[in-house]
Amino acid sequence: MPKASVKRLIKCKKEHLIDLVLDIEKYPLFVPFCLDSKVYERNEKGDLLFIIADLTIGKGPFKDTYKSDVKFNKKDDSIYVTNLDGPLKYLENKWLFIENKDITEVSFEVDFELKNHFLNIVMTKSFQFGLDKIADAFQKRAEELFSKT
Repeated sequence: MPKASVKRLIKCKKEHLIDLVLDIEKYPLFVPFCLDSKVYERNEKGDLLFIIADLTIGKGPFKDTYKSDVKFNKKDDSIYVTNLDGPLKYLENKWLFIENKDITEVSFEVDFELKNHFLNIVMTKSFQFGLDKIADAFQKRAEELFSKT
């Protein structure tokens, strides 16, 4: 299964970064390969926020939509995502945000498996590169929106 992680130090408040990650409907504006997004449900229960959303990912003639279950835990500033439907056999990704003096360390881990065995092999070879591009996009967007100049 393709598995990768990335850490970034971003000069802005963790609340802003969490809001950015949870604003799933804006992903097509800045996330590479994200063609569309749709939030179906958004419910709060105590310290937890639950979101059900679709992301359509693609490049060239390849395009697929997957439904995910997103859980934000306000107590530990973490976001945990699993797949519900689509081309993924398995998906688990975790975001963790730790702020220190207006600089936030963002950790992002992804572990997944596609239903298509051949595509799984292809993705394994280029996945860290793709994850770095996505992390770059989030960092750039955060700096554009929230960094003090």
